[in-house]
Amino acid sequence: MTSDNHDTPGQAPPTAPVTRARDYFTVPAPIKRIFDQFPLITYSPNELPQSAWATQHGNRLFVFADPGSARRGRPSFNPQCLKWQAYLKFVGIDFDLVPSTNHASPTGALPFLLPAHPVGGNTPIPSGKLQKWAIEQVHCEEEQQLNLRFEVYASLLDNRLRNAWLYALYLDQANFNAVARRIYVEPSTTNGLVRAALSFQLQQAARDELLKTAEYIDASALEAGAGEALEALATLLGDDQHFFGRPHPGLFDASVFAYTHLILDERMGWKRNRLGQLLQQHENLVQHRERLLKFF
Repeated sequence: MTSDNHDTPGQAPPTAPVTRARDYFTVPAPIKRIFDQFPLITYSPNELPQSAWATQHGNRLFVFADPGSARRGRPSFNPQCLKWQAYLKFVGIDFDLVPSTNHASPTGALPFLLPAHPVGGNTPIPSGKLQKWAIEQVHCEEEQQLNLRFEVYASLLDNRLRNAWLYALYLDQANFNAVARRIYVEPSTTNGLVRAALSFQLQQAARDELLKTAEYIDASALEAGAGEALEALATLLGDDQHFFGRPHPGLFDASVFAYTHLILDERMGWKRNRLGQLLQQHENLVQHRERLLKFF
């Protein structure tokens, strides 16, 4: 399984190709793929530096994070990274966080994990294999992964909520300037031209992703879809402490938390937070987020 308040969202037509802009804003390919949710180009895995294993003393999870937050084990600001960071905590696996970016990842995307006891020829573990690895480490029960409802509700996160997140973070200009530019663009380079190019690529990638499932980007429709997803999740959770009535949080709890925490996290610095307003309407989801935040 697996990625605000718009006063006048309008119904803009699909973004036409901008050949000149693309040519002008040409940057090294790895920089164009800094955001893991929609890589523009897929490369073969890179080789790990030989020193990576030599200096390792425990499990290390490479995520989007600023150095200070990583040292304190604070939640990543990237939903995909936070999902797996939370899941490993929930099942009781110790690890250190390492701030990183996609272009530094052997697989081309974050997160990935270097285990304390490497297997398979020192191969890093990508996110798609983290659950299997975790189950092997702690022999945790994962009955929910076999439940059809898991896949049905996971689609709410992977589609409706994620699409609204992409719009809020990248295409709402106020949020992009205050949040996305600060956490993704500015730490990557001090070069003004490269920053402009990277900003262009991130926003264009978000547009391209949203236009895969719609003829045009309609902010109000995206928000409505997110609202319906949150309502369905709140109904599913009900009065339970964790999803699917589990005694302990599992992968689905981590997947939901990865969005609800960041939507409500004041340190993100949202300028317009329509998703936060929609989420606040469901007290059980807010409380679910607060319970899981105690793991950090």
